[in-house]
Amino acid sequence: MSETSPKSRICVWYDKDAEAAARFYAATFPDSTVGAVIRAAGDYPSGKEGDVLIVEFTVAGIPCIGLNGGLAFKQTEAFSFAISTDDQEETDRYWNAIVGNGGAESACGWCKDKWGVNWQITPRVLTDALAAGGDEAKRAFAAIMTMRKIDVATIEAARRG
Repeated sequence: MSETSPKSRICVWYDKDAEAAARFYAATFPDSTVGAVIRAAGDYPSGKEGDVLIVEFTVAGIPCIGLNGGLAFKQTEAFSFAISTDDQEETDRYWNAIVGNGGAESACGWCKDKWGVNWQITPRVLTDALAAGGDEAKRAFAAIMTMRKIDVATIEAARRG
């Protein structure tokens, strides 16, 4: 890792496509970049000398490394990137980029990219409604339980009662 690498980062395990994933994230989300691409110095269980082993990248300001570790471990919903959005247009843009690039929809604002990494695309209006508590939170919560991609207008209506 480079001397300017952050002291703490998230390590995301990939089968073999960490660099492609990092480049997709950098093209999709603001404040996202691809840094060093580190190649294996020798053969390893899931690759050969010279293969991309580690990719330094940032997703929406979060420093990460992608590790091409092979098939030993799979992604689960126990880890996800949570992206807050300001409106329906931004929600749609990120959701459609992930799902439309070989990903899959899930429930309540969750989706999975084609590399198996989970994402929560969450409009701030939803987070605000849940934080408000009481009946407003109950109505917003009931509304999201019926959704895949979050519909901002429906959440706003639920907030008003």
